Formats: sequence, C-alpha cells, structure tokens
Amino acid sequence: MSLPEIYTPENLSHVHNRLELLAPAKNADYGIEAIRHGADAVYIGGPAFGARATAGNSVEDIARLCTYAHQYHAQVFVALNTILMDNELADAEKLIWQLYEAGADALIVQDMGVLQLNLPPIALHASTQMDNRSPEKVAFLEQVGFSQVVLARELGLSQIRDVAAHTNMQLEFFIHGALCVAYSGLCNLSHSFSNRSANRGECSQMCRLPGNLKTRQGDVLAQNEHLLSLKDNNQTENLEALIDAGIRSFKIEGRLKDLSYVKNVTAHYRQKLDAIMARRPEFKASSHGRCEHSFIPDPEKTFNRGSTDYFVNERSQGIKDFRSPKYIGEEVGKVVSIGKDFIQVSSTHEFNNGDGLAFFPANFAMAKQSDDKLQGLRVNRAEGLKLHILQVPKDLKVGMTLYRNHNQAFEALLSKESSKRIIGVDLRLSDTQDGLALTLTDIYGLSATVNLVVEKTPATDVDKALQNTRTQLGKLGSTDFVARSISIDTAQAWFLPASVLNGLRRDGVAALEAARVQGYVRPLPWKHNQDAVYPVKHLSYLGNVANEKAKDFYQRHGVIEIQDTYEKNGVTEDVPLMITKHCLRFNFNLCPKEVPGIKADPMVLEIGNDVLKLVFDCPKCEMMVVGENRQVRGQKHL
Repeated sequence: MSLPEIYTPENLSHVHNRLELLAPAKNADYGIEAIRHGADAVYIGGPAFGARATAGNSVEDIARLCTYAHQYHAQVFVALNTILMDNELADAEKLIWQLYEAGADALIVQDMGVLQLNLPPIALHASTQMDNRSPEKVAFLEQVGFSQVVLARELGLSQIRDVAAHTNMQLEFFIHGALCVAYSGLCNLSHSFSNRSANRGECSQMCRLPGNLKTRQGDVLAQNEHLLSLKDNNQTENLEALIDAGIRSFKIEGRLKDLSYVKNVTAHYRQKLDAIMARRPEFKASSHGRCEHSFIPDPEKTFNRGSTDYFVNERSQGIKDFRSPKYIGEEVGKVVSIGKDFIQVSSTHEFNNGDGLAFFPANFAMAKQSDDKLQGLRVNRAEGLKLHILQVPKDLKVGMTLYRNHNQAFEALLSKESSKRIIGVDLRLSDTQDGLALTLTDIYGLSATVNLVVEKTPATDVDKALQNTRTQLGKLGSTDFVARSISIDTAQAWFLPASVLNGLRRDGVAALEAARVQGYVRPLPWKHNQDAVYPVKHLSYLGNVANEKAKDFYQRHGVIEIQDTYEKNGVTEDVPLMITKHCLRFNFNLCPKEVPGIKADPMVLEIGNDVLKLVFDCPKCEMMVVGENRQVRGQKHL
C-alpha cells in the first residue's frame, strides 16, 4: 500500500526510542502500586463505558491516580472502549470532559461515534476491540486522529513489522495475561446466548465452558473439554523481537486481577525491559525513575493458565489447555503417601503453612461441572515434605501430580511494601548575598532552587563542617530521590546547624517535586483528516456500529453500506458469532495444510444443550463459530 497523508501534531507527543510498560489498574490504589513497581503507564476504567463493566472507578479516584502518576511522568489511560447507543452519547461526552479535567492522558476508544463528539484536547488510543490487524486499517486510524493503537493479539512478528512500516503511531501490544479466543471485537457469542455483550463490557466468558467436539458425521473427537479456552499470554522471551518489529507499548492484561498479580507481573516485565535497555542504550523508558523491588518476580507464582506466546512466532500446538480454564498453578511434585490428616510429597520445592495446592482427580475428564475438574486443598502445617491437611480429599491418590496455585510465602512478600521508585539528583549548595541557595537537579534535567536567609559563620573545623553538610543534605531516604553528587560551592566552609541543613533539604525536595509535576506535559491529540478514506466500503454487523454518530463518521469517510451492530438484534439468521485464529482442526491433527487429503468439513461444538457449527476458512487460517441469536429466536425468515 502507498503511504497515506498523515495529520500529526507539529511536535510529536512520543519519541520512537521510548519504551512504555503499560499495566492494568482495577482501581486507583492498584494503579499507584503498578507505577511504584515499574509501569510507565496504567489503564483504568471510568464510571461507565469500559470493557470491564465490573471494574469502574470514580472520576475523583482517577484524578488521584493521575496526580500520583504525573510525579514520575507516567501516564494514565482511561478505557472508554465499549460501543455506545445513541442515548449514551451525551453522557459519554460529559464524562470525557470530566476525565480530561481530572488529568487523564488518553482515552482508549472502540466506538467511532466518540470522534464525532465535542471533545477536549485529549489523546485517543484505538482499542484492540477495533480489530486492528491490517496496515490499511491502522494507517486510517492515524489519519483520523489516533496517536496509539492496540494491535490484535493474533499478529505475528512479520505482520507487526508490516503495520509499523505504514504508521507513525505508537504501537501497543499485549504481552501478558488472559487471551480472548476470538479476534477482539468480533465475538458475539456472549450476547447471543446471555444478552451480555462483550462489546459492552459484560462478557459471560462462555468460551471457557466445557463442550464436546464432533465431526459432521457424528464422530466424537473430544468430550467435556474446554475447547475454546486458551493458555495465558506470556511474551517474556519475545520482548526484544517485538521491539525490533516496532512495538513501543507493552501491555499487561488484568483489570480484574488481584494486587499481587499486578505487582508481580509489572515488576517482572520492568526488569526484563530494563535489562534490554541496559544492553541497548538507544532505548529509554517513557517515564522517570528506576525501581528497586524487594522480591524476585515470577509470573508462575500468581494467577495464570499456563503460558503461550500465541501467534507471535506463528502457529503451534502449545496455545491451549483443554483440561481447565482455572489457575492450575505451578507443578510442585507428586503424592508418595497419604495419612489420615497429612500427605507426603516428592518435590524439590519448599512448602509453607497456608499454601494452596490443586490436583486433577482420576475422573476429572468426565466431571459435569468445571469446578469439579480441579480440586484443591490447603496446607495447614508444612514439615518439610510432610504436609498436614485438615481434611485429605477422598479423590487424592498416591502418584497424583500436585500444583501450587497459592504460594503463601510469596503472597506474604507482596502484601508488604515491595517496591520503591528512585530518581537520581545532583545537589549544589552555593552562597547568596544574605544566605544560601540549594539547587536540586534530577537526571532528567528538571531543577529547583530554594534560598535561605541565614547568618553564615566560618567553620573552625573545615573538614568536619563539610562532612556534616554533605551528610545532612544527602539524607533523602524517605523521598523518591537519591543523591548522585553533592557539591558545596560556597566561598568557604560555613558552620551550619543540622536543623538548618535539614530544613533547607526538605524545602529543596518539595520544590523539585513541584517542578517535576509542573514539567510534565500531557500528550496532544492528533489531527483528524476529514478526507481520509476507510479501507472498506461495506460494514457488516461485525463493524459494531451502534449509533448514528458512528454511522455518520463512516459515511463521511467513504463507507456506503453499514449494518447495525449485532447487539441491536437485527441479525436473525445463523451467522459467525465468533471468529478466531484458534483452530480445532489443527489441534486434532485434521488440518488440510498439515495432513494431505483431509477436507476442512465443518464440525459441531456442543456446549450444554446448545449446538454450534464450526466452519473453517483455510486460506485465512481462521475458524468461525456459527450459531443463532437466542435474543431473536423464532424470528428467523420473518
């Protein structure tokens, strides 16, 4: 494709050598801890219109988070990434202004109707719910005013490179956490069955339920397995390759996860990115300060469903675990004997009182309820590898594998203050006509000077006076600052009481903190090119157009046919409810590209009493889950 005409601000709000670690914030306190543990930016839901309906926050709490973040020149992005109905647009516009006034740095947006509102000068990020896969789509988004785009999780390195070659936008990519099995924004399974729309922040996660897989002829390939449930994303080993492909914002999923997950995973990727930047000084962190963690991060020790790098390095068998969608935990050993109230295990791990262990009973594959498949127990008292249990589960047998899904010792570490963010400063003490001046300059060039009127008395013991001055000025332990150098540029050594120096230092720290906040500049919105042409002329229900302003937007940009979003219940025939790159034919070694002579005939997926048709688009390497909309059942062909 040819390069489009780009309408960006004269001074770009980002620099392409800056790397951004983006962490989730369930609430303001979680966001503060994420920043403390190394996040360069956090994303959080507002009071409404976020894709996690249960993770909303008041404008006041978001303002509190922004105040904290901006101390470190970190950013706060607010998720306003649901589709909006016509009667919600006025409230959305009002909320956007409130968020801007609260200090929010950007909005994460799905609905193009938002671009037709009266907006404040706030940056816009294109949500992954927009299905951002092609260079043409991404180039268009830049033309209409987005400055950052969240790419589809399904992209591989070559595809990312292709997108990066056609945009100036900052590219954001999920590097950790839960994976939606469908292309984001192209899933209507939850709405069709439960009237809970994923595009409205209310996904019922029907994809995590167990089901049966059958051929068109009725042959059973799998029973009671979680066939649409994927492992969790983990791009630890691919970070540098992603950087080289063009990713600059590294996003951690998890606005519904607990605090230990946020601390642990954020610290993990902070250390990994810092190590890369130490080797490659052409890259810099996008916020200020380095982190000192009081624990060793390990993503295996907090919630995960196992690990996959998904399609970053092309397709593999390792993306799924059909056994359970729950947090199984890390494998820690096997049961070697069972007593009345204890078990003996074979393991190289250390166990602690309060550890949570899990196992699969012998009949787990036939359990009717997913909760029954994975059973748990709590360690009451650990004596080496002898684990005392209040009640040993009847299904636990010798030889079974144990997994630890609650590490008590690790959780105890994370329950305390577990990280500090440090900024290096240079201090300079100098004379003024009537006293002294203390200048603090941080490593980013931000500076503040405070003056003190004081009578100066020459020191009788010069060395002792200079040492005392350095000692008192360097006492920055309770602040975010650490002294790199302390220079005393006075005419001579003065005798200065500790109380005077401490007061001067405190005033200097306060002045630098104020200067740092004042020196923070929010990113600018990019310009909207009204002449930009959308890459396609027709939008089906998968375009997620829910309001008249969105229709007006697309028409203005060249779309000539627009179907209402699936949530309006105008689609009465069986259609794809989910489009996914996850392929069950591939998983069961029935892929025509892998096995010569096999045809990609449809399959049947049974979930409870419901039957869904699986249709395979082999040229695109995609699977479609086809079914009816229960909300309009009986209206077909009317």
